[in-house]
Amino acid sequence: MLSSTQDPDEEVALEACEFWSSLAETPFCKQALTEFLPQLLPILLKGMEYSPADRKLLEDEEEEDEMQPDQEKDIKPRFHTGKIMGDGNSNSAPAPILDTTATTSNNNTTEADMDDDDSMGFDDDDDDDDEEQTQWNLRKGCAAGLDVLSSVFGGDMLGVLLPLIQERIRDTQPWYVRESGILAIGAIAEGCIDSLVVHLPHLIPYFLTLLNDSKLFVRSITCWTLGRYSRWIVYQPLELYFEPMLKLLLTHILARNKKVQKAAISAFATLEDEAGHEIIPYLVYVLNTLMAAYGKYQAKNLLILYDALGSLADCVGDQLNRPDLIAILMPPIINKWNALADNDRNLLPLLECLTAIALALGPGFLPFAQPVFVRCVRLIESTLVALNTYKNAPPQEQGNMEHPDKEFMVCAIDLIAGMTEGLGASIESLVGQSNLARLLGECMKERGPDVRQSTFALVGDLAKTCIYHLRPYLNDFIPLLINSLVPDYISVCNNASWALGEIGVKVGEDMKAFVPPAVQRLIPIMNRPNTNRNLLENTAICLGRMGLVAPEIVAPALDSFIKQWCLALRNIKDDTEKESAFKGMCMMININPQGIVQFLVYMCDAIASWRNPTPELLDMFSRILQMYKNGMGAQWPGYYGTFPEPLRAILSQRYGL
Repeated sequence: MLSSTQDPDEEVALEACEFWSSLAETPFCKQALTEFLPQLLPILLKGMEYSPADRKLLEDEEEEDEMQPDQEKDIKPRFHTGKIMGDGNSNSAPAPILDTTATTSNNNTTEADMDDDDSMGFDDDDDDDDEEQTQWNLRKGCAAGLDVLSSVFGGDMLGVLLPLIQERIRDTQPWYVRESGILAIGAIAEGCIDSLVVHLPHLIPYFLTLLNDSKLFVRSITCWTLGRYSRWIVYQPLELYFEPMLKLLLTHILARNKKVQKAAISAFATLEDEAGHEIIPYLVYVLNTLMAAYGKYQAKNLLILYDALGSLADCVGDQLNRPDLIAILMPPIINKWNALADNDRNLLPLLECLTAIALALGPGFLPFAQPVFVRCVRLIESTLVALNTYKNAPPQEQGNMEHPDKEFMVCAIDLIAGMTEGLGASIESLVGQSNLARLLGECMKERGPDVRQSTFALVGDLAKTCIYHLRPYLNDFIPLLINSLVPDYISVCNNASWALGEIGVKVGEDMKAFVPPAVQRLIPIMNRPNTNRNLLENTAICLGRMGLVAPEIVAPALDSFIKQWCLALRNIKDDTEKESAFKGMCMMININPQGIVQFLVYMCDAIASWRNPTPELLDMFSRILQMYKNGMGAQWPGYYGTFPEPLRAILSQRYGL
């Protein structure tokens, strides 16, 4: 295999290269390969060089090509990922104290995760306009193989690897040799980081100088490699590496070469994600640069810029809501918004970007809300009309018709959801003056999971902010939500359960008639093995909220779901959703205290997971715990003594047990 990896026939070499990646996934890889590393690693590094044919093509590439429009065939298709409600609710710190590894699921995979086959990023390192350069090749295969091997060997491979890389990145080497060495350092960023940290204070400054290299391919791969070390960089004093890197990346974002632009804006997006609020002091500089790029980028890089703007809004949140920043950010975006036709697919990434911006700006988005809202409703309605026309056409005519593009409708729904969450009650007048609620009823009947996922999220958002406008439609909406409580499509089911819970806490008694069929669907999901964690949490919250609405209906079934309910909610952060669910649970326990006796320790653990319960909830917890303590009488000390000591410490301190 060592010989085959060097075969002159690239297809043979690439197949052999895949062998090393496959071997790295086996439990015996380290034992089998250790003695061969001195032979294998130089071969992989050599394979990471651009081939002679590629070098000839690349050396003919113009240094300044920013004015050349991208061809449509070179732009990879994008697929919108809808909103998933409740994602990110889990605490970073573990809750007390029970060993639940055998009974809870840590599976947090979504449909979007399963579609992501480009997590290592090597497919983008050397993406050129030439079609052959966008295909998987030996260079990318060797880089991916080195990445996977680094995750197996970690620092144990650096003794062999680092001298080889150091030789490659010498200034006297040809550009393509230096470039392969820089790529190699990026490839091992995750697998070898623990052992590399002692070298990074020397490597990072050197790579920062390479951002000014005379060869554009060295500059672009250096951007990518620095991005791979962003997490380490942001944890150092900012003036050491973060500030110089940010300044250089922003400079190269405005480069006159599209490949360098792409590498710089991609690395910046990675850096801002890791930096979070640390980037706030630099927002004026950052936004001025990004909006200058917005005015000059061609189509491919504009997509990445939209992602970077959306990520920036997510990172800094309401810190973006400053008049000086809005004045930089919004005029170019609104100009573009007005220039694009409703059927122009370039509108889709702008809709996604505006969703994040509207959420971050909150009330600062109000001056732009009315025209954006109206257009989104128009996009939803026109798509529904087109879909109905297509569905009702005779079969012989359908064959000559183009299927309507639902993505415009989905993105528009998500943007209204972002506006609703950001503007809060200020969205009410816009909803009241529109036919949005009626249109959402039609969207909820769509077979496509992407449409229903986004629609259910918006229905839940509107229930929180302006339930008045939904009330006339709830007798139709709620059965559609209940019928979607089927975990075949995780995100659809997740958002349906979240929206049901939001409606329930708003309409109270009016929800009672729907509680039995809802609970009949929710309990099997709660007890389903290996269920997605986010879905479990939202299902548990919805069950608790159904108990808040109609405790007498749900309480008899407590013993069939209480254990999994407690395990699902023990690790989520304290917030209003969790609070309403626990209030509902307390009300159900008061009606059916026997229903949780067998699983009381799990309920105690869930109660102890609260860090700052409200006074009302604290009182409810205290009354329930004292009820069980008093009910057990002389048996309580022995039973309580079986609890883990850290759990007893919390319960004794807070509730006097």
